[in-house]
Amino acid sequence: MEKQPLISIIVPVYMIDRYVGICVESIVNQTYRNLEIILVDDGSKDRCSEICDLYASKDSRIRVVHKENGGLVSARKAGLAESSGGLVTYVDGDDWIGPRFIEKLVTAQQETDADMVCAAQTRVIFDRKAELLNAVPVGVYEGDGLVGIQKEMMSCGTFYRPGITTYVWNKLFRRDVLYDVQMQVDESISIGEDAAVTYPALLRCKRVTVTDNTEYHYRQREDSMLKQSAGFSAEAGKLRSLYEYLIRWRDGVENSSELRLTEQITDYVLSICIMRSGGRLPEDDYSTFDKAYYGKRVVIYSAGTFGQQLVNRFRETGHCRVVGWIDDDYWEYRRCCLDVDPIEKIREMDFDYVLIDSVSEGFAKQTVSRLGEFGVSPRRILTVTVPTDTDRRELLTKRFLYGGRSHA
Repeated sequence: MEKQPLISIIVPVYMIDRYVGICVESIVNQTYRNLEIILVDDGSKDRCSEICDLYASKDSRIRVVHKENGGLVSARKAGLAESSGGLVTYVDGDDWIGPRFIEKLVTAQQETDADMVCAAQTRVIFDRKAELLNAVPVGVYEGDGLVGIQKEMMSCGTFYRPGITTYVWNKLFRRDVLYDVQMQVDESISIGEDAAVTYPALLRCKRVTVTDNTEYHYRQREDSMLKQSAGFSAEAGKLRSLYEYLIRWRDGVENSSELRLTEQITDYVLSICIMRSGGRLPEDDYSTFDKAYYGKRVVIYSAGTFGQQLVNRFRETGHCRVVGWIDDDYWEYRRCCLDVDPIEKIREMDFDYVLIDSVSEGFAKQTVSRLGEFGVSPRRILTVTVPTDTDRRELLTKRFLYGGRSHA
């Protein structure tokens, strides 16, 4: 590579002393060497501060910012303010990157003169790994082609599937594209922080490159796999902050109608609402599943956020009896002390319905087919349903977020 631009890597660090060393080692050992590594210690009370300072003493490319705890948005802002590279990326402090991750990002950016490079990722759950690509095909996008991906960046065709993943940590940004967008994000946002940066930044781009680089390793930690059992109302305020921020951003975009921003924002936020609420409004007058399951014996398929919250809601209300809980990754969830079984156990269960907890239509279809291999009739399988018209989805989103109350 002829040009060696300075790359600023911003690493927010908070209470992850078990992992931060692995993260930093993966960065300092990159094949691309012209790096500025900014570790932002966001008021950690464990040994993160000492570990960050130790690494800074060993490598002149590392600088440490120590600050009071302010959350992820605040930490990213602090790191960006200290950076000087013309190209910027992020790595979360409990993740790690393969040795050529940065080199591949820079090569793609230099060869295409892109304002943003969107990579893929490898998701790691304990000992299992899965490579995940963007829905938008690999390629270079500008002009009408770029407008095309901007129309589906947050919601690609069917509910819910983003064209470009929300994450900032598997992307390389031109600093002048990223800076104002990141600095304007409301620090009260603690759900969807990445989306509040990625999508506004994407609209500032003239050329975007999508790659199949999977060398970013996202760690699904045990504590992040277990979801809080508090009612959805506890999180509704956080989601309101995100929704209102994105709507204000939409209002400042001249061609927002052409880009379907209202529909995209609605789909994105509604999908989070469904997952984090278990698919049911607090008033119990709306469910993403047919209410035929009320009073019945049900098996829950999926132990992720959606599945855990749905089980919690059923335990609270007693609307039905959960007689089984299955997931392909059952072993990982058992390690988190969740009573989850492998899918083949469905043969031994006496039930009325199986509820597939996924907002992905494609995943639901695959699961229906797979359950059929175990003798489960499609008539006994319920999948998520959401309104097809935009007005109804928008109304439903506001009911999840505001509970019928008026809002700005």
